[in-house]
Amino acid sequence: MTHAGESFGCSIDETILHTGQHYDEQMSSVFFRELAIRPPDINLEAGSGLHGVQTARMLEGIESELIRREPDVVVIYGDTNSTLAGALAAAKLLIPTAHVEAGLRSFERAMPEEINRLVADHTSDLLLAPTDVAMKNLADENLTERARLVGDVMLDATVLYGKAAQGSDQLVDKLGLGSESFAVATIHRPANTGPGVLAVLLVTLNEVARSLIPVVFPVHPRTRAVISEHLGDWRPDPRLHMTEPLSYTEMLQLLGKANVVLTDSGGLQKEAFFSGARCITLREETEWTETVELGGNVLVGNEPARIKAAVAEALGAQTFQGSDEHCEGLEGYGGGKAADRIVEALINEFLVQGD
Repeated sequence: MTHAGESFGCSIDETILHTGQHYDEQMSSVFFRELAIRPPDINLEAGSGLHGVQTARMLEGIESELIRREPDVVVIYGDTNSTLAGALAAAKLLIPTAHVEAGLRSFERAMPEEINRLVADHTSDLLLAPTDVAMKNLADENLTERARLVGDVMLDATVLYGKAAQGSDQLVDKLGLGSESFAVATIHRPANTGPGVLAVLLVTLNEVARSLIPVVFPVHPRTRAVISEHLGDWRPDPRLHMTEPLSYTEMLQLLGKANVVLTDSGGLQKEAFFSGARCITLREETEWTETVELGGNVLVGNEPARIKAAVAEALGAQTFQGSDEHCEGLEGYGGGKAADRIVEALINEFLVQGD
């Protein structure tokens, strides 16, 4: 247990429940260490598997813990299967639930995350939205009364940890990049990791690295498995630097120095935007439409010609970091004050009445 809320005049007992959906060392434990978060009070060790199997394991474990601990409120975050399981378990036990990062919509039902978001928002009692666009999405679904605009906690984290991370050249030097310009790429979504599509994307990354700009490519475990099992003959160009998954601060270090980011990750789109790196999203849609509207992000899907053209255009464009659009976007994401607003909303909605 930890205590929070002192600055708001009360003490809150917190219990951290880790479902174990992400269990790889570089995708889980390292974040607790680097961000100085204490180990979870509970780890369900749900592991991977089909969506139904994985979610069922988590749902069973979360339900048991909620019955045992009887919390006043359950706080869920994001759009993972863990989010879905937490939302369902709390709703069935009639425990008030707050959803952080509520209101995101890609309007692409083929994405599992879209289903998770919809269920979480429609079963939660308090919807903590990061942006005006998210608030509008909730209004369109008649959820305004439950919604509060608080900003984005990922910006809080970038502000808190970014300066220290960007002050270090350790990883850049290790990769042999020195003062050279470079791009960062990540690929992990199922739509991009089928063997056929991934093969095309890997060839495209090689071409970008060889003819346009060196690329640092932290390889997600799912992506590495597909390469190993189906694309064993493929070899990276010498200017395509493949690495293991990077820790949070290592990625912030790269983003602070990268010229451009290529990714299909929702979170990395935002982190690139926050850091001022131009982003090229390997999808046809995004939950973070603000990043596109403000000129920091472009959607290209997985077509090679569009990807290479977007990289060339980004490299020829003016620096995005510090531009009027970049500054406007940071304010639109809460200016780094989201966490305080979330704590205040939780206290006002659920905890003051119980004192």
